[in-house]
Amino acid sequence: MLRVRSFPPIENTRARVLILGSMPGGASLRASQYYAHPQNLFWRIMGDLLGADPGLSYAARVRLLKSNGIALWDVLESCVREGSLDTAIEEDSIVVNDFESFYLTHPRVEKVFFNGTKAETTYRRYVLGARGAVLPSLEYRRLPSTSPAHASLKFEQKRDAWKAVVEPVRN
Repeated sequence: MLRVRSFPPIENTRARVLILGSMPGGASLRASQYYAHPQNLFWRIMGDLLGADPGLSYAARVRLLKSNGIALWDVLESCVREGSLDTAIEEDSIVVNDFESFYLTHPRVEKVFFNGTKAETTYRRYVLGARGAVLPSLEYRRLPSTSPAHASLKFEQKRDAWKAVVEPVRN
């Protein structure tokens, strides 16, 4: 099995919100773009909420996130995984990203949203549960996964839940 690595964050120092996935899937890794799988609803939801429509170039969508105070990253820096599913991640291979450094350079981040259960559980276990981690006091919330593997909710239900992401940056 292969060790896969995530991307650098989409960020700027004015970010007030951080959205965390677990690890990019195969389509995203091949395209070197967050949420590149055509059935992943992330960019469609961001299109409805911010105008970051999937029809825009990736660079334009990234600019829209940044200009709206939204940072995007993954909990995992690397892991061993066969395929794209979170359930295939080998737990003993997990290496998390450096959140202490991230929060030091992004002091305005006040809310962290997890794109699905795996991102939340991994962050809580390996980041918040890590001894000696010095992290700011933040508000955390899990949102329904935008992955095509999680199709139990309709698009409108997911989009409505994801409205919570834009509320802090619009106030």
